[in-house]
Amino acid sequence: MALELLQSVVDVARAIFDAQASSVFLLDEEADELVFQAVSGQGEDFLVGRRFPAGRGIAGWVAVSGEPLVVDDLAAHPSFDRSMAESTRYVPSALMAVPLVHGGQVLGVLEVLDPAQQARSSLPELDLLALFARQASVALRFLTTTDTTTGRTTGLPSRSRAEAGRLIRELENLLLG
Repeated sequence: MALELLQSVVDVARAIFDAQASSVFLLDEEADELVFQAVSGQGEDFLVGRRFPAGRGIAGWVAVSGEPLVVDDLAAHPSFDRSMAESTRYVPSALMAVPLVHGGQVLGVLEVLDPAQQARSSLPELDLLALFARQASVALRFLTTTDTTTGRTTGLPSRSRAEAGRLIRELENLLLG
């Protein structure tokens, strides 16, 4: 269910912004890495599961700072890590990235690569992506919880998972119209 949710998030984000690709990275705090959890578009067939240092690149900056970022010219941006982008077999020229935050904790990052020109520097578009990321973060927290005594991730009861899934599907239908 969680993987379906994340795939839905990247598919909808890619469609909304008419982008070449979209991805969700989740933060693995223990390993201090960001992990590709879902990808739509460029790289979707091989990037899921790939890891990189949590503080590296634009996604790393967004994860560490907890702030959204729009970059129209990645080649000129100091946080852009071209070698990392090349290792994914897709080097974007622009992107939008927002943190997935719940309860003040960064869970990961939602990125949209090479969005349509009209979405790139528009504050309302970034606000829309941030709103979508907030909804996805809440759903992620409902779908998985961490047992504080064992440190293991556990799912919610099936009824709660079904309800969270229903809410995400409704959000997807609303956003895609």
